[in-house]
Amino acid sequence: MTIFKFALKRSFSNTTNIIFLTLFPIACIFLPNGEEWPFLPYGYQYFGLLILFVGIRLATIILEDREKGVVKRLAVAPISHFQYLSQNLLAYSIILILQCIIVVYGGVLLGKELYQPDRLLLLYISFSFVSLALALAWISIYRKKDVAFLVYMSLIFIVVILGGLMIPIEIFPDLLKRIAVIFPTYWLAEGLKWIVFSEEILDFLLINGVLWLYTIVFVIVGSIRKIN
Repeated sequence: MTIFKFALKRSFSNTTNIIFLTLFPIACIFLPNGEEWPFLPYGYQYFGLLILFVGIRLATIILEDREKGVVKRLAVAPISHFQYLSQNLLAYSIILILQCIIVVYGGVLLGKELYQPDRLLLLYISFSFVSLALALAWISIYRKKDVAFLVYMSLIFIVVILGGLMIPIEIFPDLLKRIAVIFPTYWLAEGLKWIVFSEEILDFLLINGVLWLYTIVFVIVGSIRKIN
């Protein structure tokens, strides 16, 4: 598991990553409640945006390896593409899951009204895997780390807004409401709404199922580009 340990160490190798991985998640816990919307405290509504940013920050480490030729050198080593990719993704997944645990149960300790913390954690974890898989698919089409990151960040704001994380989707015109369904952020927003209003459990399972479907599709797309 040498690559796994190295991936964990590199994830905290610069100040920007440390801020994204530690300070920002903790800050989400302390954001106040909204008056009518969002239904959860602001930090828990916008935590999905942070998850997306963290996903691309971590995934671009793989792109950096590709850019510097590290990946080519690994190709002649006794390690497969699957081992390289899976151990990196495992390290990043653990980081994202720990962030979710800190945000959810940190809020519980501070007395935040989270309605169903365990299911909220499950929802965030499902979305974390989508974020990581989406970032992996995104970097597979780029050769430069900085370009991939900057374009991704620009597009993410559009996805977050149209998906209903930043603005209530109920105020959108009918056309945008139909378009919103194609974005993973829409399903996260629907999941957060479900956490508050506790509708049919099948609806919650459907939301998580759709998020995992996105994960599978994006992982397949992102893993097609081999290290050699």
